Amino acid sequence: MEKEEFVEARTRLDKTQKEMSQLLGVSVKAIYSYEQGWRSIPTHVERQVFFLLSRKRGARKLAKPCWVIKKCAMKRRKQCPAYEYNAGRFCWLVNGTICECKAQKNWKEKMKICRECEVMGDLL
Repeated sequence: MEKEEFVEARTRLDKTQKEMSQLLGVSVKAIYSYEQGWRSIPTHVERQVFFLLSRKRGARKLAKPCWVIKKCAMKRRKQCPAYEYNAGRFCWLVNGTICECKAQKNWKEKMKICRECEVMGDLL
């Protein structure tokens, strides 16, 4: 997540830097540093921001799980933790999902795919 995306997320969540720090369990100084680009945004913070944005968005047309939307075969579903844990609308939050026919090596690679996927949608 880039600093501009972080600021946009905080704006969409309608939170001050102090409120955002409390939500994310980090210091106000950390929030300021993320927004200035002085510190990179840790994976756990990025995940929580996307989760909060998804909850703010509420119910929308995407009520089907990812494996239905992506038309995954049962064999592939059974290999995927999103299916195992019934997290089909939050697959972007779960590591090790079988996106693009294989599990991604790290969070950055996974998010590159997720940001273009209709399941994650327009969180940012």
